[in-house]
Amino acid sequence: MSTKSAPEAVARKASEAKSGSGKGGSVKGGRGKSSRRRSREFALQGLYQWQLSAAKVEAIESELAEAGGFDKLDANYFRAILRGAIEQATELDAAMQPYLDRKVQELSPVERAILLIGGYELKHHLDVPYRVVINEAVELAKRFGGTDGHKYVNGVLDKLAGELRATELADR
Repeated sequence: MSTKSAPEAVARKASEAKSGSGKGGSVKGGRGKSSRRRSREFALQGLYQWQLSAAKVEAIESELAEAGGFDKLDANYFRAILRGAIEQATELDAAMQPYLDRKVQELSPVERAILLIGGYELKHHLDVPYRVVINEAVELAKRFGGTDGHKYVNGVLDKLAGELRATELADR
């Protein structure tokens, strides 16, 4: 186990993500990340901050807007998932709870943030295929979460997709 605290580890990984260093630095042969992937990464940072500090969403958005790489994201998508996940956190937590092996409060802040993003997208962004939502969440978990956190995120969101996107799953 690392000697760094969880906030230091997330900050380090976020810094690597912004600079393109570290594992998973870029996609598509180095051309960079999609604006939506960047939006999800910044939303993850915002949700992490919200959980630990209970800061207002406006303050979080303002702080993140000053970070390097913010200009390369889809600002509307970022705002939608950050604000939506925060506003609906209680409802999303309740929807996920049957698929968790522990109470929501016992999840790491990173795993919970990723699950909130994925849950919000599954519920409200029907234009994004459920497989894309799950894959993007798994990629966030591989990059920012614990060692096997991506497996946990995959399992929970797959079950939640069965509930929230039953029609889409039936069509496959």
